[in-house]
Amino acid sequence: MTTATETPAAAEGHIDPAALVASVVPVQTRSERLTSFDPADFGTPTGREVNWKLSPIARLAPLFVDEAGPTGVITVDVQAPDAVEQLRLAAGDAPRGEHFRPEDLPAALAWTHETEAPLLRIPANVELDEPVVVRLTGSGGLAHAHVVIDAQPNSRGTVVLRHEGTADHAQNVEIIVRDGADLTVVSVQRWNDDAVHAASHQARVDRDAKLTHVVVSFGGGVVRVNPSVELSGPGAEGRLYGLSFADAGQHLESQVYLHHKGPHTVGDVLYKGALQGQSARSVWIGDVLIGPDATGTDSYEANRNLVLTDGARADSIPNLEIETGDIQGAGHASATGRFDDEQLFYLQARGITEDEARRLVVLGFLTEIVQRIGIPELETELIEAIEHELAEGADA
Repeated sequence: MTTATETPAAAEGHIDPAALVASVVPVQTRSERLTSFDPADFGTPTGREVNWKLSPIARLAPLFVDEAGPTGVITVDVQAPDAVEQLRLAAGDAPRGEHFRPEDLPAALAWTHETEAPLLRIPANVELDEPVVVRLTGSGGLAHAHVVIDAQPNSRGTVVLRHEGTADHAQNVEIIVRDGADLTVVSVQRWNDDAVHAASHQARVDRDAKLTHVVVSFGGGVVRVNPSVELSGPGAEGRLYGLSFADAGQHLESQVYLHHKGPHTVGDVLYKGALQGQSARSVWIGDVLIGPDATGTDSYEANRNLVLTDGARADSIPNLEIETGDIQGAGHASATGRFDDEQLFYLQARGITEDEARRLVVLGFLTEIVQRIGIPELETELIEAIEHELAEGADA
């Protein structure tokens, strides 16, 4: 009997080596992964898949259920300047789906079960003098969302997504940065300890446009925020930054994908994390693809982790794929370690106690990311949050 995957030659007893390799070798590179709007095309993750092998599958299981959650699980409060346009988009209403393609089951389910996606649009040539702040507060239960952020040509603005409370939340964020626009998107996760959050952020950056994308994860039981940014237009820039602080029992994860598609694009990826407490876990996977037409590209990605106690674990996997030889530069780096003994000795030699020296080292390590956000009030809040995390660790 001929199966659906057999070629005519295979049905006659001949083996096609290329087809055989394709059938047994799993997809490894980010650009080759399946994308589909149909949840059935993905199947339920088992933990053996390349994009799930470092994730806590059992804890994420509520987000694999193909059913709509009850209404009102997450309340949404939007504070935005008057110039910002706010609409609701059904599936098929532009610009929903202009760029976004689900890469995994939670993203496909969020697309399917979000009947009306909120749109935040910054009109052309408008420069916002205040950030757009979207506060999402969960009260428990399953919730799906697909959010569209559209920065029209030559606009400038900042959008902050703040997550609090508790929920099992599958979320898509579709970001379009059109010609000459300059957009900053900050996603802050300060959930309660029992929250489960899987988010897929996908962005396209057009000609001479710039996107600064920041992921800040402090709260939540399991938080997995995966940014994917395509620098499609000539001269496009993508600045991707991340900050996390994992406590005992927390799993904080980001799988970052930066695709240099257009010529003379610039990419800068820097994620930093601190971990303390038994079974505190962070996962960072960084994929950079420099495509065949991305001549003149300048790209660098790095991940740094500071392990503060025994029992914590950080996984860090940078990947770089280059399909053209005509680039300005490309590189990647990863480092995970404990305190720098020389830094501690230097501070203690000047009369600073060991505990205070450790606090200063951690603050100095993480503040580099905080200062890149560009919102003074939020930066102050995050510094205080880091101080609180360190104090709790000292008291444990």
